[in-house]
Amino acid sequence: MSSNYTGEQIEVLKGLEAVRKRPGMYIGSTSERGLHQLVYEAVDNAVDEAMAGHAKNVWVTLFKDGSASVEDDGRGIPVDMHKDEKLPAVEVVMTILHAGGKFGKGGYKVSGGLHGVGISVVNALSEWMVTRVKRDGQLYEMRFERGITAQKLKKLGKAEGSGTIQTWMADKSVFDTTEYHWDVLAKRLRELAFLNRGLSITLRDERGEEPRERNFKFEGGIVSFVEWLNEKKDPLHEIISTHNERDGVDVEVAMQWTDTYTELIYAYANNINTTEGGMHLTGFRTAVSNAVNAYAKKRGILKESEPNLSTDDVMEGLTAVVSVKLENPQFEGQTKTKLGNAPVRSIVYGLVNERLEFFFEENPKHARTIIEKTMQAQRAREAAKKARDLSRRKNALEGSGLPGKLVDCKNTNPAESEVFLVEGDSAGGTAKGGRDPNSQAILPLRGKILNVEKARLDKVLSNEEIRTMITALGTGFGDEFDAKKLRYHKIIIMTDADVDGSHIRTLLLTFFYRQMKALVEDGYVYIAQPPVYGVKKGKKQWYAFSDADLKSIIGDGDIKDFQIQQYKGLGEMDAEQLAVTTMEVGNRRLKRITIEDAVEAEQIFTDLMGDKVEPRKQYIFEYAKSVKNLDL
Repeated sequence: MSSNYTGEQIEVLKGLEAVRKRPGMYIGSTSERGLHQLVYEAVDNAVDEAMAGHAKNVWVTLFKDGSASVEDDGRGIPVDMHKDEKLPAVEVVMTILHAGGKFGKGGYKVSGGLHGVGISVVNALSEWMVTRVKRDGQLYEMRFERGITAQKLKKLGKAEGSGTIQTWMADKSVFDTTEYHWDVLAKRLRELAFLNRGLSITLRDERGEEPRERNFKFEGGIVSFVEWLNEKKDPLHEIISTHNERDGVDVEVAMQWTDTYTELIYAYANNINTTEGGMHLTGFRTAVSNAVNAYAKKRGILKESEPNLSTDDVMEGLTAVVSVKLENPQFEGQTKTKLGNAPVRSIVYGLVNERLEFFFEENPKHARTIIEKTMQAQRAREAAKKARDLSRRKNALEGSGLPGKLVDCKNTNPAESEVFLVEGDSAGGTAKGGRDPNSQAILPLRGKILNVEKARLDKVLSNEEIRTMITALGTGFGDEFDAKKLRYHKIIIMTDADVDGSHIRTLLLTFFYRQMKALVEDGYVYIAQPPVYGVKKGKKQWYAFSDADLKSIIGDGDIKDFQIQQYKGLGEMDAEQLAVTTMEVGNRRLKRITIEDAVEAEQIFTDLMGDKVEPRKQYIFEYAKSVKNLDL
C-alpha cells in the first residue's frame, strides 16, 4: 500500500453534469435517506483514510444554520496540480464525478462507501460547500456553489497536523427536507466505529439550546459489536473470534450463541452492510454448520447413522458479525448489497472452520451445550413440520383452505386488497360493517397472540391465532414462506388505543418481524390510526387523533360548547364512524412499518419482548414520561 498520496493517484472517470438532474440515481432518493447519505459519503472518505492507516479520528458536526461538517486527521486531499486536468487535485476530487484515489492508482487499497459516488456528489447537491485541507504545514481552502468552483484554492496560513474538513449546506431545492436526525446518524457512526477497531468517531449537535456530543470508539471492534448486541441476552459461552488476512482478503468474525431462538448475523464488505448476503456470508454459514456437525459426529453426540443438523438448526440463537475488507469488491443485486467475489467464500470458510474446530476441542463443555441447543432446534423444526402438515390437511378438508373467521374481500388481486387484523370479535363485527367488501378483508383475533420472542417454531405453530393468520395471508411459513403468494399487499393492524391494544400491536409486530420479516422489509405491514376523541358542536363533527388535534379543534373557545367523547376502544365507534376515521382510503391515517435500522429494531424487540426484565424496566423508565394518557 502506497503512503505517497499525490495528484498522480487521482484518476478521472466521468464528469459531474448529471448529478443535479437526477440526484436519486446517485444518493438513492431526495428524501431524508438521501440527505443523510451526504454525511455518509463524507464520513466514508474519512474512514477510508483510517482503513489505510492514516487517520485515527473523525468528527461530525451539525450546525445551527442547518449546515454539517465532517473532519478527519488523515493525510488531507492532495493539493498539487493534476497533470491531465490542469487543476489542483483537490478541485478535481470535488468537481468531477468518479474522481478520487480509489480507482486502482494506489491511493487506497480498500475503500467503502455505499454507492461509491464520492464527495463530488455531496458538492453538486449543496447550496455551498467549503473544503479545507491541512497538509504540509499549510491550511488550504476552496469554496463551491452547487458543485461549481466559486473560490479557487488558496492558502489560509500555517496549520499543525494534517486532515480534511468538509462543510456544506444541503440544497433546499433538491431535498424534501434538510434537517438531519441525530438518531439516524448516531446509528451509522456507531456501526462504523464497531467495524473499525480503535477509530474514534465523534458526533456533535449544536442546533439545540445546549450542544450535545457523543463519541464512538471500540477497542474490541466487532467483538464489542457482538457484546453490545447480546448484552440483553443470556450467552452460552464467551465470544469466539478470529481476525486474519488470507490471499489479500482481511477477514474478521465474532460469534456467540445465546439461549434465544433467533439467528442474528450481520455481514459487511468494506464497511458496507451487505443485507442480501453474498459469498462471505455463504462461507461463514457453511463453515459453522460443518464444524458443529463434524464435532457432534466425532464425539458421538450425533450418531453416524443420524442425519446432519441443518444449517438453520445450527444458526438458532447465534449472534455473529462477519466483516471482510478487500480490493475491488464486486456487488450484485438491485441495491448493490450482495458480495459476489467467489474466492471470498472459501477464504471465510477456511478461517471460521479452523477457529471453531480449535474452540470446540479446547472447550468441550461449551461445545456440548451448543450442540444440544442445535439438536433441540432440530426436534422443534420436525415438530413444526408436523404441525404444518396437520394444518394443511385440515384446510384441505375444510374446502376453501381459508379460516372460517376471515371475512374475505371480493377482489383477488393482492395489489388492490388489504386485510385488517382486528382486536376481538366485537370490533371485528364493527369493522365488517364499515369495510369496503370489494377490497377490504377482516380477520378478528381473539385475545393476545403468543409472544414469539420467547417461543420455538413448534410452539409458535401450535398457537391457533398465529396459524389462522398464516393461512389467511397465504404465504406459507418457515422453509415454505413465499412472499409472492401474499394475498393482501396491505396488512393493517387495528387495535384499541389503550395499553392492552398497544400490547397486542407489539405482539403482532414481533411476530411479523421475527417470523415473516420479508413482509416488513417490503413495506406490506401497516398500523391503523383510530381517533382518540370525537368532538361535536351543534351539527358539526370532528375527530381528534391526539391531544394536539383536540386543542386545535377547540382553539380558544369555551370547552363547554363542545361535546367530547374519548374512544378507549374500537367498539365505542359505530361502523360508519370507524369507516370514516380509520378504514376509508383518503380519510384514514395509516402508518407503514419500516426497518430503517435493523440493528436498532433488533435491540428494541429484545428489550420489550425478551426474557430479561431489567432492560424492559429501563425502557419504561426512559420513555414513560413521553407517554400521554398513561393509565396507571
